[in-house]
Amino acid sequence: MLTWARERSRLDLAYFDKRFPRLDQWERGDAQPTFKQLENFAKATHTPVGFMFLAEPPQEAVPIPDFRMVADTTVRQPSPDLLDTVYLCQQRQDWYRDFARSAGDDRLRFVGSIRVGDDIARSAGIIRKALGFDLDARAQLPTWTEALRRFIAQADRLGVLVMVSGVVGSNTRRKLNPQEFRGFALADDLAPLVFINGADSKAAQMFTLAHELAHIWLGESALSDAQASAVPAQAVERWCNQVAAELLVPLEAFRAAHEPGFELRAELDRLARRFKVSTLVILRRMHDSGSLVGATYWEAYEHELARFREIAHGTGGDFYRSVGARASKRFARAVVTSALEGRSSFTEAFRLLGFKKMSTFDQLGRTLGVLF
Repeated sequence: MLTWARERSRLDLAYFDKRFPRLDQWERGDAQPTFKQLENFAKATHTPVGFMFLAEPPQEAVPIPDFRMVADTTVRQPSPDLLDTVYLCQQRQDWYRDFARSAGDDRLRFVGSIRVGDDIARSAGIIRKALGFDLDARAQLPTWTEALRRFIAQADRLGVLVMVSGVVGSNTRRKLNPQEFRGFALADDLAPLVFINGADSKAAQMFTLAHELAHIWLGESALSDAQASAVPAQAVERWCNQVAAELLVPLEAFRAAHEPGFELRAELDRLARRFKVSTLVILRRMHDSGSLVGATYWEAYEHELARFREIAHGTGGDFYRSVGARASKRFARAVVTSALEGRSSFTEAFRLLGFKKMSTFDQLGRTLGVLF
């Protein structure tokens, strides 16, 4: 069990050598940890301490349909970071569902309103119209990163809880790995939720959001490794990828704007500015339109992906705005309001939002426009 917990944590051996220098002896059975040492080890590996007394490791699985693939092989063992993120989002969704029900909110008719196999352009058009994700309005925005913020806000206003975070809860020491997953959708007609791995590049986040929203419109929860370049083996993932690309950049409009004879770098940048999406999405549409195919497409996509990975992620920023992004502004506003009205305890509010101080709660309320 000690070996299983260590491997499950995916932490470097050097980390254990420093904190638990006798771990190799414990694993061999040459020595026994004290109960306090065992508690510390369980905490360090993000393992429930009760698991340490099992006869054999449990079979852990993500509690929603898992469509992730690596090298055409299904990903089997989820990390504790992934599991804890899904569990936290499920807890938040359960809370918000009860909140919405008590407030008399109507069920959201768009959840489950389309089916896999429906016409791609029509399905994307339905989602775009519901969101108000208008191409002309988007074209007026200064950058595609601003368009991403607008995209998230539009989904939030429609009733989707969009949570974007690169860490587990508010624990900045537990960074999520975008190579493990990019996002997931928890379908519900009162509290639909989309989680986006904020450790991924913003270029990838826009496509992930579009992909997970397609799952919400299908009414199906899913854990995804959504990539604009991918052609997934599963029919539902292929369909969601196609709808996501069409939602962001309608193929008919793209063909009208695209000039294949131009130098690739210049054309990528021009079309990214025109449609206010990342160049990764533009490359995908070049492939869909037939102007960039085969090895040339894959080489260009890998080069562009590497370029984005080299761009340093921003650090710092407004803590109170980041809480709204991590937990979704709609959710955070509901929790703050419920606590102020006495329907929820402040202890519960702090747990759901991931902090412990009343001063933090007050400032968050003012940032969200709930407290003045």
